[in-house]
Amino acid sequence: MPCTIGLLGDLDLAKPTHRELHAAVAMLPDGVDARWIHSASDEARALDGLDGLWVMPGSPYADDDAVEAAIAWALESGTPFLGTCSGFQYALVVVARELAGIASAAHAEVAPDAEQHVVVPLACSLIGQEREVRPLPGTRLASIVGTEPFIGFHWCGYGLDDSFAGALEAAGVVISARAPDAGVEGIELPGHPFFVGTLFQPQMGSTEGRPLHPLITAFLDAAHAHQRTALA
Repeated sequence: MPCTIGLLGDLDLAKPTHRELHAAVAMLPDGVDARWIHSASDEARALDGLDGLWVMPGSPYADDDAVEAAIAWALESGTPFLGTCSGFQYALVVVARELAGIASAAHAEVAPDAEQHVVVPLACSLIGQEREVRPLPGTRLASIVGTEPFIGFHWCGYGLDDSFAGALEAAGVVISARAPDAGVEGIELPGHPFFVGTLFQPQMGSTEGRPLHPLITAFLDAAHAHQRTALA
């Protein structure tokens, strides 16, 4: 039985990052059933049965509340989660609320009038930009991609307000990577089977015939493990 991955977001093949994501999905190995889920669909609010959830880039979403609820569901249920670009940004908001107790945590793009913007505009927009990403030793991300800096592709203008980093870390969130001019590049939750978010987009380069990024492979491995546990 294949494991089932939900790809949550609003697929738009006019966007280069979505074309790359579509190409990466085409490269997924046998034994993986990847399902595109529009944020405004009924399926976005009925995720039971998924073995893994990947929240794809593309904010704001057609239904931002559904995306936040889906991330909270993955957090609570222990379902493997990967959030990239805006998926990472929305995960920051969710963990700030659910784990750090910052009830009014918000994303500045989505809720510009909110009291506490955990996600804010970056000092320098990274639309279509490559930046050096530095994994932090001892993190899950480093165990997957290694500890050497690498070049990550970005298509974003928002990231973590670093003043909230301490509160997130005190709540159990691990910062797994940084970039010299983009701040926090990755987060993870050690107590969760697999909960990883990255500002960089690991699917980029799929149309060039490269193998799947090791972060995607690790996410799929976690989804298979989740399925085995559910069937046991």
